[in-house]
Amino acid sequence: MHIMPEEIVETLLMVQQQHLDIRTITLGLSLGGCADSDVTVASRRVYDRVARAAEHLVPVARQLEAEYGIPIVNRRISVTPIAALAATCDTDDATPFAEALDRAAAEVGVDFVGGFSALVHKGIGLGGRRVIDSIPAAMASTERVCASVNVATTRAGINMDAVLAMARTVRATAEATADRDCIGCAKLVVFANMVEDNPFMAGAVHGSGEPDAVVNVGISGPGVVRAIVAALPEDADLTTVAEAIKATAFKITRAGELVAREAARRLDVAMGIVDLSLAPTPAEGDSVAGIIEAMGVGRCGGPGTTAALALLNDAVKKGGAMGTSSTGGLSGAFIPVSEDAGMIRAAESGALTLEKLEAMTAVCSVGLDMIAIPGDTSAETIAGVIADECAIGVVNSKTTAVRLIPAIGKGVGERLSFGGLLGEAPVMPINEWAGTVFARRGGRMPAPLQSLRN
Repeated sequence: MHIMPEEIVETLLMVQQQHLDIRTITLGLSLGGCADSDVTVASRRVYDRVARAAEHLVPVARQLEAEYGIPIVNRRISVTPIAALAATCDTDDATPFAEALDRAAAEVGVDFVGGFSALVHKGIGLGGRRVIDSIPAAMASTERVCASVNVATTRAGINMDAVLAMARTVRATAEATADRDCIGCAKLVVFANMVEDNPFMAGAVHGSGEPDAVVNVGISGPGVVRAIVAALPEDADLTTVAEAIKATAFKITRAGELVAREAARRLDVAMGIVDLSLAPTPAEGDSVAGIIEAMGVGRCGGPGTTAALALLNDAVKKGGAMGTSSTGGLSGAFIPVSEDAGMIRAAESGALTLEKLEAMTAVCSVGLDMIAIPGDTSAETIAGVIADECAIGVVNSKTTAVRLIPAIGKGVGERLSFGGLLGEAPVMPINEWAGTVFARRGGRMPAPLQSLRN
């Protein structure tokens, strides 16, 4: 890969002035060979595997930061879904696996480790049930471990039994970590159409179709895109806006491709994917909402927001796809409320509602993300929100997700504060007319007709 001198100068300006960074280098690891009927033995094997395989990840990331001048904000690990190991053990408690992952993450110095996960979109097996039941305790007893559960796919439909189980788990996790602003739910995501190579948390897992070890890189750069869009004249048409975003996404992706290749070479593992996603931070100016407003929408959430986000997501994908042949993960634009200063302002002003966010998820990369809701929200209401979001993903053959945080003991207008990249979330109102019947019907919502593609 040949980088021109002018590209280096442009990249350095993006870093210095517009918050460009590599959001994460994520080392994906297979846990094949760690299984044992004794959970103590199996969890020790998990610790040993992760601690050995990832011992050079942080030093390599620091070397790359120093050599290329591009900040690498997070170093992370993803592992194969723990449900597969949990199914082989002689105990229903999968928490020891989470605690082993947490110890290993602390040992090697990474920020998060993902993969306390289960895929239950067609039915909840023994391992999946053990993981789901253990999530509240696992999230409460660990700092770095993230959990994810896939409850729907376009090919299988929506497992409504799993949806209700996860709604109850979300509430239980909030209650288990209520003394820390319910942070356990910030590390828990419910998916439709989960991908196997996502480097971003909380949903990163190492898929069964992946190599034993692989480097996946998640780029960022909403501040760069916002600056480019804001510099355009107000009479620039939307084709011009799209072309400017495409060109910028290409440049950002080239930086991510370089870092991914070098990290893989130095760690002596396979290079996986470059995730093109624009991932915001609480820093002022580093905001996806800010891009939408720079396009001309008065406040994110106002009329035109969904169309502007669709344009942004499409342009990012097109530009990024020209910058790397290894596109993967989620790739597009994220809209996490707590992690985006512009989203927080929009939510507090009333311009951005949960219903508008749901509409936006039909055209962006993921789903309802990092949204605080009143602490007394019922499990049935949470299940309805998860089911609605899964329906968008299933019908549109895209990944969607839900990361809701019931703010135990708090109501609309109050705040949860998590610190760091997780930011802080204003408690948003939620429609309480879910009833109690729909979520409890259970069964599997059939796959849509477009799933019959063979």
